Amino acid sequence: MYESPTDPALSAAARWKPLARFVAGEAALAEYARRHPATAALYEFLRFGVKQAWACLFGGFMVALLIATHLWYPRGASLARYDFLVLAALLAQVLLLGLRMEIYEEAKVIFLFHVVGTVMEIFKTSVGSWVYPEASLLRIGGVPLFTGFMYASVGSYIARSWRLFYYRFTGHPPLWQVFALAVAIYANFFTNHWGLDLRWGLFALAALIFGRCWIYYRVWNHHRRMPLLLACGLCAIFIWLAENVGTYTSAWLYPHQASVWAPVGFAKFTSWYLLLIISYALVALVNRPQRMN
Repeated sequence: MYESPTDPALSAAARWKPLARFVAGEAALAEYARRHPATAALYEFLRFGVKQAWACLFGGFMVALLIATHLWYPRGASLARYDFLVLAALLAQVLLLGLRMEIYEEAKVIFLFHVVGTVMEIFKTSVGSWVYPEASLLRIGGVPLFTGFMYASVGSYIARSWRLFYYRFTGHPPLWQVFALAVAIYANFFTNHWGLDLRWGLFALAALIFGRCWIYYRVWNHHRRMPLLLACGLCAIFIWLAENVGTYTSAWLYPHQASVWAPVGFAKFTSWYLLLIISYALVALVNRPQRMN
């Protein structure tokens, strides 16, 4: 089915007034591209990239903030860098909602991720898993409040991409199984500090629950598909790369980075993979997976 540029139920761009005027022009470009297989493939590839960039809007903004403040934020400023990051993230959230670049359902997911992430951060910093080396006022214990927005950016991406790519599923497990797995994974982030690390068992359980699940996503005219577990793995790789950026900008540091920066070990990928499953479960609370017909 062709993605109508004028139907708000089908066009994400038409929902945002500043982009609505470009919808007709984009439709004309799409019509031209479909005339030849090569141009159609190139157009779909570019369309995929644009949609992904749009889905990453909040997360990209947060990463850009980390880099910019690392390079140019004045040392000794009366407003601590971490506090500036909190205020900038709040302002970005208000602007995204005010400009209708984000819907309130996505904002609810961001808030939920902020709470879940901050609770885990408080525990992890208390046991020395990582530290936030700079001083700030807006913090809980050793955790600056901007960190919750870093977790929230993951939820924001999933929620936005779900809407932009019209996700549908086959072989999706019952939601109670998804939520039970998410709770077990979240608990393991705490219990592994007392010698009870069940992550490999949780990986096996995730494979059992989601092994038959395929996610269908529509870039242009037709739905493409991939295993849901593969989609989570691809997302986890990009989050791992973003974490390397975060530590390079000294936003937070692991013990092995205390004296000189070194890349975050790829073993952290497994943690992010499991966190992606928690993220998916929380977004599914709002979006309720629909079956592919």
